[in-house]
Amino acid sequence: MIWIAAAIIAALIPPTVSLDLDVASAPSIRNASSSLAFNLMSYYNTNSTGTPPENVGTLPQPLYWWQAGAMWGGLVDYWAYTKDTSYNPTITQALQAQVGPDDNYMPPAYFTSLGNDDQAFWALAALSAAEHDYPSPGPDLPQWLALAEAVFNTQWPRWETDTCGGGLKWQIFESNKGYFYKNTVSNGAFFQIAARLARYTGNQTYVEWADRAWDWMTAIGLFDGQYNVFDGTDEKINCTELDHTMWSYNPALLIYGTANLYNYTNGSAIWEERTSGLLRATIRNFYSMENATNVLFEQACEPYNTCNNDQYSFKAYASRFLAKTAVLAPYTLPAIRTLLTASAEAVTLACSSGSDNATCGQKWYVGGFDGNAGIGQQMSALEAVQALLPVLPPAMNASNTSSFNLQDCVPRTGPNVTIAVREVTSTFAVEHPTGTAASPPGQRPGAGSGGRSTSNGNGESAACLQARTELGLKVALPVVAAAAAEIGGLG
Repeated sequence: MIWIAAAIIAALIPPTVSLDLDVASAPSIRNASSSLAFNLMSYYNTNSTGTPPENVGTLPQPLYWWQAGAMWGGLVDYWAYTKDTSYNPTITQALQAQVGPDDNYMPPAYFTSLGNDDQAFWALAALSAAEHDYPSPGPDLPQWLALAEAVFNTQWPRWETDTCGGGLKWQIFESNKGYFYKNTVSNGAFFQIAARLARYTGNQTYVEWADRAWDWMTAIGLFDGQYNVFDGTDEKINCTELDHTMWSYNPALLIYGTANLYNYTNGSAIWEERTSGLLRATIRNFYSMENATNVLFEQACEPYNTCNNDQYSFKAYASRFLAKTAVLAPYTLPAIRTLLTASAEAVTLACSSGSDNATCGQKWYVGGFDGNAGIGQQMSALEAVQALLPVLPPAMNASNTSSFNLQDCVPRTGPNVTIAVREVTSTFAVEHPTGTAASPPGQRPGAGSGGRSTSNGNGESAACLQARTELGLKVALPVVAAAAAEIGGLG
């Protein structure tokens, strides 16, 4: 009779209510994204009356300056994918408030913690604004492309070859902790900026800098022959040893750079091989948890409950850049869609707190809300869900009758670059290892620069989706004309 009593009690307990999401419905994805974005913006209050000007656009302490730039980048994509303009005035205000006196995202108020990676995340947001034709801030304010180029033009002169044969340091100023650390996030973000500017402008100098950054990271060993991407190295030992910690945002930064160059070079074999290698490693290391296949997890800290505020947000960038990779390198689309769909389905259960069931926990594989909520967790959930829109099968958008425009499918390019269409002739297959992803022997989970507390311091439119199918899953690729802009550093 005990089992009967247990059954009666279970029947009386109300089922867990989770985020309302149908991963096969564009309207549902947009609605769920709207709920998650609303909840995320509820944390933001540094644009209220009386806020010091240097704080406008930042997040509340103890979050660092860089994460605000990362959040606004995700919200630019939210606008591009959903066409919801509710937050545009706030996004624009924030992205302009932190440009600094030289319009290059170097505000003096944050010099004491300013890293090359921090500056880069604000540049990535500005680049997304340019690529998606986000509304101009006004004729008297710095434009989105100019801001991204200004960041690039402050970073390439910091490339120093006195130690380790090149590379960017983590921190910009020697007085900052971590100044002698050369890490993947700083160099990988620089690589992505260069790759995206190359595709946008058609300027070959950006390609040369992207090649230089890639070749240096390869030579130093920041990723190995299997494309496992590691945290960084120390110039004090001439980069002869590595911190082998693996964070999900590092391969994400790299893969969207390689996808841009794959696209830019008309599908070259070398950039396809690099994109594929990074995707295989990403699946192996971050989507292969036992009993949670294809669900994204932060392998260096989640299992140990050691993630810090920075690291809670890393999965946001993994989802963001995988979705964008699928757009520019569509042979990866079926595999990436599988990953993003499974992860978004898991997010619905993790987001089961709050009056709107849109407050999200950190661990997506536990079947419910884990009690660990915050800005980074909310960013990761939002980007996991909205990332479905660029990869959603067109049949799921059949009710949408908006007009077809192929360029809705891909980030825009500048006036010196035109778009050609090329058939996709291969498809990437999802493969998982037989065991659970593990840390290298002797690795201390949570080490490296993946967080400041360490010692080392469109909706893709239905018309676009329909067009992609009608064209046989073709990829838009640029035919490059000569660019007039001049960039320093090479030549």
